[in-house]
Amino acid sequence: MVKLIHTLADHGDDVNCCAFSSSLLATCSLDKTIRLYSLIDFTELPYSPLKFHTYAVHCCCFSPSGHILASCSTDGTTVLWSTQNGQTLAVMQQPGGSPVRVCRFSPDSTCLASGAADGTVVLWNTQSYKSYRCSSVKDGSLMACAFSPNGNLFVTGSSCGDLTVWDDKMRCLHSEKAHDLGITCCDFSSQPVSGFELKYKSILSGHCAPVLACAFSHDGQMLVSGSVDKSVIIYNTNTQNILHTLTQHTRYVTTCAFAPNTLLLATGSMDKTVNIWQFNQETHCQAKSMEDQLKQFTEDWSEEDVSMWLCAQGLKDLVGIFKTNNIDGKELLSLTKESLADDLKIESLGLRSKVLRKIEELRTKVKSLSSGIPDEFICPITRELMKDPVIASDGYSYEKEAMENWISKKKRTSPMTNLVLPSVVLTPNRTLKMAINRWLETHQK
Repeated sequence: MVKLIHTLADHGDDVNCCAFSSSLLATCSLDKTIRLYSLIDFTELPYSPLKFHTYAVHCCCFSPSGHILASCSTDGTTVLWSTQNGQTLAVMQQPGGSPVRVCRFSPDSTCLASGAADGTVVLWNTQSYKSYRCSSVKDGSLMACAFSPNGNLFVTGSSCGDLTVWDDKMRCLHSEKAHDLGITCCDFSSQPVSGFELKYKSILSGHCAPVLACAFSHDGQMLVSGSVDKSVIIYNTNTQNILHTLTQHTRYVTTCAFAPNTLLLATGSMDKTVNIWQFNQETHCQAKSMEDQLKQFTEDWSEEDVSMWLCAQGLKDLVGIFKTNNIDGKELLSLTKESLADDLKIESLGLRSKVLRKIEELRTKVKSLSSGIPDEFICPITRELMKDPVIASDGYSYEKEAMENWISKKKRTSPMTNLVLPSVVLTPNRTLKMAINRWLETHQK
């Protein structure tokens, strides 16, 4: 589940970009300002808004340490700010004074890349604040930029649709047409990158209008995109399935960003607002690969993970008891009705039964994951192997009984997208059922 927890409406014009550090959220706008907010309660910092740019601010980003914020503008400058007090550290003028569309720090913070409307891309030394490399793309304005996780290379995207790979010495390693109608954004996942070959992998569909923004979660398990269709879509990068579709913005969604250390997502729009979304632990786990899920559901769960799981299951009142008894993942899976009553002193029979039922669900998940069941054979609701799969009007397949119960209780919402189902008709998925039966014949002893 993804929950809207806060809306920021301080900008006086379109929001162009938002970015997280470990403790702050930055936003920038056509109104020429950058605003900074605390992640504790989303209050604006005393020295915000930051004002220097004389025209629209197109992009902002934090250094990996979070101590420096960079912003760039139509006024042809890239500005570095101290996040401690909001003071200007440096003003770097793009060669030729062309409007700067994008800026990005390298992973080690030693340099900053800035890309401009005239196609130039500059690497700036963040200690001396001077440029030490400069080049340009063949055609179009430079609209997007992203560094690889190790910083050995970076990519740029242009309004003509060219995706170009550069090494850290600004040598062009590869360039090709990636999108016919231009590139508006690009991002690297956290997975290590070796070499520089660009190879087509897949197309993620779901939007019905141009996509303006995209970003990977910091573990690389989710990808979020924002579009002219006013929607935000969150994908599982392993299965490429849609996890959620968010439709609260009333105009084009121009920017989206995941927080590095918390389950938060920020989306900004031409409606002048920034929405802050929170994921629960279950949604985050859904986006994990099988190997990661198996690790999550066994002894590698920390006491804090157990606490988050309890809250997600509606058992928040038990967090203190479990922490007092140092219950981690391994201990959680070994709990019995006797230990709940005798050791944890949970007196309510109904509460003990609920806890045991939830733990049994975890054990079932571990069993299914360790058996190597293909993810497409597992019902998204029960997380168990489907026996009678049906296709719902959201396009996803579910166990028939589970989906019928879901519809009766959830008032026609999709378990995968949270949107209202166009229809409650469930169509038998005979092809999937045959595939499951063939798999069972092969794998069951």
